[in-house]
This record gives sequence, C-alpha cells and structure tokens, in this order.
Amino acid sequence: QVRLVESGGRSVEAGGSLRLSCVVSGGTSSSNCMAWFRQAPGKEREGAASITTLGFTYYTNSVKGRFTISRDTAKNTVYLQMNSLKFEDTGKYYCAADPVCYNNIRSLEKSNYRNWGQGTQVTVST
Repeated sequence: QVRLVESGGRSVEAGGSLRLSCVVSGGTSSSNCMAWFRQAPGKEREGAASITTLGFTYYTNSVKGRFTISRDTAKNTVYLQMNSLKFEDTGKYYCAADPVCYNNIRSLEKSNYRNWGQGTQVTVST
C-alpha cells in the first residue's frame, strides 16, 4: 500500500509562490502515476498536475505556465511548484498515486487514482 504525506501548504498573498511536497512510502514515485489534485470549498476535486511513469507532465488549463510538477526519485518525493498564485488557487491540495498509469491527459482524472494523501491547505489572499 502506497502511503502519501503532503506538506508545504500555508497562507500566502496573491502573486506569491509555494512549493508543495509529497513524500511517498510503500512504493516508488517513479513506478506510479503521480498527481496533485485540489478541492475548493463546495467544489469538485480537480486534477491540477500529473507526472506519469514515462515522465510526461499534464496540467489543467488554469495552472499552465504557473505550476510545475516534478519528481525527485532519490528522495521519493513529488513536488508542486506554484508561482503567481491567485485567489482561485485556494483549496486543499491532495497528492495521489496509482501504479496503473495513463500516459496521457487521463492522468488528471481522479477516478484513476486509488492512493491518496490527507491533503495540505493552500490559502491565497488578495
């Protein structure tokens, strides 16, 4: 069973940056599709960014050019670098993993992930 622990969320002003971390145990980040999802109050959980087993990365349109997902295999950790944060980026951010990996845009669909972290809160103030 893959275990995921997120960290790095906090309150930040609009225009600022944050880096979220997801430490993976019970498996390796490189042998799983890894993704960051986010959920704002009252909204569906949506895929923000993913990195596949082949190293392809995908982003939802609203974060393209601002967010970057990366993987450090030595640390077995996946990161989400978030720049130029906006109020609408506020939400709880979840790390997800699954060994069955779609090396395409379907890697942003939450139904394709069976392992989830507890989440870390990001609050962007104007």
